Amino acid sequence: MMRSLWTAATGMTAQALNVDVISNNLANVNTAGFKRGRANFQDLMYQQITSPGSQNSAGNQVPTGVQVGLGVRTAGISRIFSEGSFQQTGNPLDMAVEGRGFFQVQLPDGSLAYTRTGSFSVDSQGQMVTPDGYIVQPAMTIPADALSINIAQDGSLSVVQPGNVQTTIGQMQLADFANPDGLTAIGHSLFQESQASGSPTTGTPGLSGLGSVAQGTLEMSNVNTVEEMVNMIAAQRAYEMNSKSIQAANEMLQMVSNIKR
Repeated sequence: MMRSLWTAATGMTAQALNVDVISNNLANVNTAGFKRGRANFQDLMYQQITSPGSQNSAGNQVPTGVQVGLGVRTAGISRIFSEGSFQQTGNPLDMAVEGRGFFQVQLPDGSLAYTRTGSFSVDSQGQMVTPDGYIVQPAMTIPADALSINIAQDGSLSVVQPGNVQTTIGQMQLADFANPDGLTAIGHSLFQESQASGSPTTGTPGLSGLGSVAQGTLEMSNVNTVEEMVNMIAAQRAYEMNSKSIQAANEMLQMVSNIKR
């Protein structure tokens, strides 16, 4: 009887984590470049009361056996890197990646991080930076007298200066990974490479399978609110059913304890 209590408890724990993941998705529904998460579950080990194919007392082979499962666990939380919707902003330093690839930024410790959020601006030195002040890589300095900024689909950045002089400033580079799902999320819409993601490969946008760059556009979250609400209801009902299992097991234990009275 105690086995059912612990089995149902694993179900409640798993569904509580599932609700945490869904809640984070809904909280970031308007976060540019956010990629929704999905909890994946696995059943736990089985108690082999009678192994399949063993012989019973009559010498006959048991076709199925008796295997009792011991619950569920969270196997992992996948991040879904499907494209979100694109929103026109009109800001010349807003960029979106149409296809595969990540923008590269340099963290204060000198390491690189990767993001799908192309909401950039210019700091006091004219360098293109993220909202947190991290410098976009490769670093490019935009002249203070630039009248307009143009970013082509291949990531080449040019400005128009007084006298209608057009100057090429630099070339954007995108990074891609063999397994983007293995990236480590560090917050601020940033990811870092891990052993699971593999090392990044960089290249020119639009080439070697990398996506192109769209200027004046932001990629929004890929969270579908209706789908997440349905998932929330399903997780809540699963949590409730597991709690009912604990309640039923408790009542059965109570019946057993009352037999002695």
